[in-house]
Amino acid sequence: MSKKYLLTGVAGFIASQVSKQLLDKGDHVVGVDNLNDYYNVKIKNWRLEQLKAHPNAENFSFSDLDIEDQAKLANLFQAEGIFDAVLNLAARAGVRYSMENPHIYLSTNAEGTLNLLECMRAQGCKKLVFASTSSLYAGQKMPFTEDLAVNEPLSPYAASKKAGELMAYSYHKLYQMDVSVVRYFTVFGPAGRPDMSPYRFIKWIAEDETIEIFGDGSQSRDFTYVDDIARGTVAAIQDVGYEIFNLGGGRNPVSLNTIISKLEELIGKKAKINYKPFHVADLMETWADISKTKRLLDWKPQVSLDEGLEKSVQWYMVNRHWLKEAQV
Repeated sequence: MSKKYLLTGVAGFIASQVSKQLLDKGDHVVGVDNLNDYYNVKIKNWRLEQLKAHPNAENFSFSDLDIEDQAKLANLFQAEGIFDAVLNLAARAGVRYSMENPHIYLSTNAEGTLNLLECMRAQGCKKLVFASTSSLYAGQKMPFTEDLAVNEPLSPYAASKKAGELMAYSYHKLYQMDVSVVRYFTVFGPAGRPDMSPYRFIKWIAEDETIEIFGDGSQSRDFTYVDDIARGTVAAIQDVGYEIFNLGGGRNPVSLNTIISKLEELIGKKAKINYKPFHVADLMETWADISKTKRLLDWKPQVSLDEGLEKSVQWYMVNRHWLKEAQV
């Protein structure tokens, strides 16, 4: 039987792909997003158009709604009835911007999550998938495991995500909600976020613009392809009690300099690079231990870094006529 899910942040990079995979299965998706202008809204609208053109588009509905608006959220829950699960992927993301505007991060990532939990409690919805971040692992020993305390966040963004995790744990204990926390590691792929390095590097190299790197480019990440991340998020809908899952490549971290070299080869151009001082809130390296996720969710990444970068470049080249104007 098909299921009915509430998916927040549905016009976002990861959530739009999660929605596609749920629609592929024949499930019903009620998507909400406030379509804020943190980055170019044209990209969000492009993702929404793909969902509206899906073969099972009759199972998809969209509401322009902010999870910070408790009253509108409650009305939506009342109108839709009980969801089989809520997948909360709505978030203010980005480490550096969270230092410029910390209040909006707490109100969206923590209070918005609380609003959802309260609506779930009132309506009797018992399953939450909460999207969190590898930024919580700052300063920890690699590869990162889910049982690390992560009580020393380096940015308001990471702190707000930790707050969301803890709030969900409280509702698990108090109201027997089943909660899967999925911690994402550097996600990349077609229609990616333009504030993240893979998209930026592709755009800057393709358009002969200068790449800005904070640090010497030796900092490395556990890059994970968006389809794999979405598949892991869908797998996390199952009953687990309360568990945290790393969704990452699980490979040795890859440096930004290596990513740039691979993109230069794919695009056929040499990058112009401006190195800036390393940012205090950035992590030097990330590396996910995904053994728990493999064991409990039967999940592991399937798309290689090279294949994912090639698909990302192809998408940009096909859409560059309108992406060229999208600021990063």
